[in-house]
Amino acid sequence: MDHAEQEGSLLLQDQLCFALYAASRSVTTRYRPLLEELGLTYPQYLVMLVLWDQDSVPVRNLGAALQLESSTLSPLLKRLESSGLIHRQRSADDERSVTIRLTQAGTDLREKARTVPLAIGKAMGLTLEQDTTAKQLLRLLTANVNRS
Repeated sequence: MDHAEQEGSLLLQDQLCFALYAASRSVTTRYRPLLEELGLTYPQYLVMLVLWDQDSVPVRNLGAALQLESSTLSPLLKRLESSGLIHRQRSADDERSVTIRLTQAGTDLREKARTVPLAIGKAMGLTLEQDTTAKQLLRLLTANVNRS
């Protein structure tokens, strides 16, 4: 239980949710100019990260990895396909199943994107230990909230 819950505080600065919100906005704002150089939005970048790791992913697995609903993911994928970065292919066995694959342009973009994590890491100014701890705490928080 966090301090705000223990004390029942309604002060903005005592709210963990606001600290998360402000941090998230700051980080995604820092990403914006870096991703504009790549022609990507932040959600599109997240899709590309999964594809750069796996190359070929069923849409349902992509949605699960990104914790996105199909209604949110579909427009992202359409824009990435129209940009020539991915290709969507329906399964011959099951027309409801669609697999996403990188095009050559999508694969080539990976090299240009390598500077993004370095620039964001520098902007965050965390030590390796702080970075690891922050990710562990945020993953725990997400798992706990999703269980509730």
